[in-house]
Formats: sequence, C-alpha cells, structure tokens
Amino acid sequence: VQLQASGGGLVQAGGSLRLSCAASGRTFSTYPMGWFRQAPGKEREFVAVIPWSGGSTYYADSVKGRFTISRDNAKNTVYLQMNSLKPEDTAVYYCAASTQLGLHTLTREYDYWGQGTQVTVSS
Repeated sequence: VQLQASGGGLVQAGGSLRLSCAASGRTFSTYPMGWFRQAPGKEREFVAVIPWSGGSTYYADSVKGRFTISRDNAKNTVYLQMNSLKPEDTAVYYCAASTQLGLHTLTREYDYWGQGTQVTVSS
C-alpha cells in the first residue's frame, strides 16, 4: 500500500482545511486508517482513526468536535476535515494504514505511512 497525503497549507486561526490521503492497493478498503501529526521538536501524535467500514471513529481529545475523519473506499481515499483551526494545530500531518483490525492510536500499530503534508495555522 502506498499513501499520498495532500491538502495542507497556511490558514488563519478559525479557518478550515481538508486533508486527503490517496491510497494504492486493492486491499485499502479492509484497513483501518489513521491521521497523525508531528510538530517541530515533538513526537508524532495520534489525531483520528476510522475503521474499514467507515463506522465508529475515534479522535484525540485535542481535536474532538473540530476535526472529522471520513473515507471513500470506492476512491481509495481517506479525508480529515479540520475546522476551527488553532495555532497549536500547526504540524506535519501524516496518514497511515494498519493491517490489524481495531481503532489504533499508537504509531507502532500502523504498517504504512504517507509522506506528510504541512499545516500551518497563523494567529
């Protein structure tokens, strides 16, 4: 599986962005997909995860109510809609795929990673 993240950019606080992650590989629709982010000098942290079915999702407390993860298996794409952005959301955002069922929040539980897309939120 190869993952290609896009949609990052510079936005003012309170604004919105939608990230996309395009996947190659016929088994994409069976994988849970997650978004992580990494700010300068910090460890990569969990943001959101969605199961293969697109059902129950799970979010980090810091983004709950502001971000929405979704997927379109027909297009092999997962999205992260980010609203009410804050300066502390500034980071490189990564999408990831896991071959294990479940709503995973740890980086070690993911097997495939995209290259990352920069999100910068100005105050």
